[in-house]
Amino acid sequence: MNTTVVETEEHQALRAAVAALGKRYGRNYFAQVVAAGKHPDELWADAARLGYLGVNLPEEYGGGGGGISELCIVLEELGAAGCPLLMMIVSPAICGTVIARFGTEEQKSAWLPGLADGRLTMAFGITEPDAGSNSHRITTTARRDGDGWVLTGRKVFVSGVDIADATLIVGRTEDARTGRLKPCLFIVPRDAPGFGRAQIDMELQAPEKQFELVLDDVRLPAEALVGDEDAGLLQLFAGLNPERIMTAAFAVGMGRYALRRAVEYAKERTVWQSPIGAHQAIAHPLAQAHIELELARLMMGRAAALYDAGDDAGAGEAANMAKYAAAEACVKTVDQAVHTLGGNGLTREYGLATMIVASRVARIAPVSREMILNFVSHQSLGLPKSY
Repeated sequence: MNTTVVETEEHQALRAAVAALGKRYGRNYFAQVVAAGKHPDELWADAARLGYLGVNLPEEYGGGGGGISELCIVLEELGAAGCPLLMMIVSPAICGTVIARFGTEEQKSAWLPGLADGRLTMAFGITEPDAGSNSHRITTTARRDGDGWVLTGRKVFVSGVDIADATLIVGRTEDARTGRLKPCLFIVPRDAPGFGRAQIDMELQAPEKQFELVLDDVRLPAEALVGDEDAGLLQLFAGLNPERIMTAAFAVGMGRYALRRAVEYAKERTVWQSPIGAHQAIAHPLAQAHIELELARLMMGRAAALYDAGDDAGAGEAANMAKYAAAEACVKTVDQAVHTLGGNGLTREYGLATMIVASRVARIAPVSREMILNFVSHQSLGLPKSY
């Protein structure tokens, strides 16, 4: 198994090409999109045209034939340019991966080409108001009705439902043998009767909006079920591990952008006849931020390599660690960047203050840092569960 920490020439070339795309758009484009209440359609279309959105999807369905390793490079570099595409985490990484691994031939043919070339977008609904990080408490249920299914329940903090053609919903069905509920995945079209949405008012400034979903006896055909009804957990975590890895890429990219802006300012801003970056009180925290971002990046690369190699167990541990490390590094880096600029760090001109809220997203979603520590303590270290 290749888990080398040195990138291949192909990965380096991909990184450079995506960085060039990101540079053409940049933070100003991103800020204008947010201010106008729009979506980054132009960047999304260009990324799709160049093959970046579907770089992880199978070639036979129009993808690039790569893996999460390549997709996280794309998201990281766009983030480092100041214009991350959050829906990359959801549409190609989670939904595309799950359908590619477990979907029927009909589902693959219907969805993967569109996800790869950007014509189609898919959202992902798992979080519920009363379940939080405990996926075992999901109450959205699916019951059989003739040859089809009926879904009932609620979801919250679902990204991009307003632009998604469908949402991959995590529900629970009853096991006929035990009577216990087990997780299953369903593709719910945006126009399905009974499928309602309401936008959540967020402080976060981002083009992707957050929604609460209500599934009021949503009737679905049998082919809406993704994969095997009895393999729900396996299929669920096949999507959640890429989600964590891609969240790490999102955080590392954001941290790199903030660090670059802070370093540029520290080189130019002169007080007492020398640039402020010459003072250790400024230089050392920025150096530490760089170190922590690079360490998180290494774990992200390891997690992606393990996942792409088919080691789901190993990838699960590494993906959680990568997400934790990247989120912590990102929050600290953004805070230090704002502090480095002083008053200027709070101005709209420099655009760093809004990243204080954005950086915390990686700490909270898709799973809190405390739940990751729970995972590592009992899965990696063998300590007893506290819950």
